[in-house]
Amino acid sequence: MLARLLIALCLALSAGPALAVQPDEVLADPALEARARTISAELRCLVCQNQSIDDSNAPLARDLRVLVRERLSAGASDSEVLSFVVERYGEFVLLKPRFALHTLLLWLVPPLALIAGGLVLWRKRALPAGAAAELSEAEKERLKKLVADD
Repeated sequence: MLARLLIALCLALSAGPALAVQPDEVLADPALEARARTISAELRCLVCQNQSIDDSNAPLARDLRVLVRERLSAGASDSEVLSFVVERYGEFVLLKPRFALHTLLLWLVPPLALIAGGLVLWRKRALPAGAAAELSEAEKERLKKLVADD
């Protein structure tokens, strides 16, 4: 049983991401290809939405990969290629949104929620254990009566 578990674990860890880049898309220049892969990893597939264009088999992702490689081959810098794609498809195409005024809420809500949660937990822990109000005599009598009835 343990051997099967170890084999399954080794297979799971050895399986790398399945890249969808086709051989005909790969650039001859290894440096340009590396830049294209880096850029492709930052761009979201607009069909799959939770995959980069580098990982997606969708036709639109292929078109975007080809577009990135064409722009790089034409001499554009990485930031120029990203700006071109964002200008054409909007910021949603970026897997990691840029830090800007219109994305401020997106970047600030998670840390603020963690801080607020920590403060709530700290406050709850700071309350004394016996902070609950004592029962009045009438409530104690009523409780005794309810317990006795059962």
